[in-house]
Amino acid sequence: MTGTEVLAEPDWLAREAAHVERMRRWTVPHQQRRARGEKHPVLDFLFTYYSFRPSHLERWQPGPGVALAGPAARRFLDRKGYVSTPDGVLLDPASIGEGKVRTAGFVLSLLTATASRAPRLSCFGLHEWAMVYREPADSVRHNQVPLRLGSAGTDAVVESLDIRCGHFDAFRFFTPDARPRNELTPTRETQIALEQPGCLHANMDLFKWAYKLDPFVPAELVADCFELAVEIRTLDMRASPYDLTAFGYPPVPIETAAGRAEYARAQGGFARRAAPLRHRLIAHCHRLVSAAP
Repeated sequence: MTGTEVLAEPDWLAREAAHVERMRRWTVPHQQRRARGEKHPVLDFLFTYYSFRPSHLERWQPGPGVALAGPAARRFLDRKGYVSTPDGVLLDPASIGEGKVRTAGFVLSLLTATASRAPRLSCFGLHEWAMVYREPADSVRHNQVPLRLGSAGTDAVVESLDIRCGHFDAFRFFTPDARPRNELTPTRETQIALEQPGCLHANMDLFKWAYKLDPFVPAELVADCFELAVEIRTLDMRASPYDLTAFGYPPVPIETAAGRAEYARAQGGFARRAAPLRHRLIAHCHRLVSAAP
């Protein structure tokens, strides 16, 4: 089949096994905590806010244009969209639905616009502080852990620094009193105009865009985006107002000049690491949109 990469059975089985092992580092502990009824203020977010099931995260797929050779590949025929060809089992390009094409078109526009901008590194993670500003203690999202500076100290930090959050899906969780303090008023309609590659949430969201294109992206790309999101989420919460030392997370004290400098350095590093993942997703979006009937 012209333009199709053929993977021999031992090769794709090895890739599949490696992917499953890689993801079980995260999925198994999450499922064990859930069975015990334990909450994790850092890692649960990756399985609750993001809606990709652990079983789906473990599931390997080669992405489009790849035929899986050998008899073991026939089990992929139980999945939607896979067909048998003389080269092996592969994802049928004709199985791309209108909904997936629309998603790919939106993601393409969003990621292309984001990639065209210079990173801004001056928000200092204040979105998490704005989510608890003047909030009653029992209403705070992670009320199982204390605030490092207490409620009054947390509010004082919000009032002493400029908030510059341009990410709608962070801003929508701001408390009512915090919203007017933001320099921007992001909306879903302005998302493409405002997202920029220094934003921690924009870079975590690469995981969301990868799994929303599943199975038309390789599982390894989904995994790459997920593992970057884990690291970014860790910084996100270390810089938050919560005291997470009992969970093994030392704070990044953005209420100090040194803490803000540490945050900006880490934020810049994540922007650089996210860039190639964003471009890989852009390439897959182009492929999906161009393959649409």
